[in-house]
Amino acid sequence: MPRSVNSVASRARRKRILKETRGNFLARKNVWTVAKNTYEKGLGYAYRDRKQKKGNFRSLWIMRINAAARQYGLSYSKFIGLLAKQNVGLNRKVLADLALNNPAAFEALINSVKPQ
Repeated sequence: MPRSVNSVASRARRKRILKETRGNFLARKNVWTVAKNTYEKGLGYAYRDRKQKKGNFRSLWIMRINAAARQYGLSYSKFIGLLAKQNVGLNRKVLADLALNNPAAFEALINSVKPQ
């Protein structure tokens, strides 16, 4: 009895991965084994970077808050310490947004927590 191979499914699977790797350089887009490795590696990077993205944004917010606070004579750590002591419940995302888009409100916040 001849061997039965489901070539329709195999071809569909290969076409799907080759379609996903379209736009890559040289063999990474059209040679099956290279394209498959590229595709799987890309999925791994995507998974890892979804986690890293959160830390990257937090770092960005901290840099923005630090730059804005230093204009008023406070370092980032001192500013955050004063906010915690005063029980101000604003997170870093909101603080960075205030510093960037509403400097007057940020200055008012600095003046409210800054020791006289």
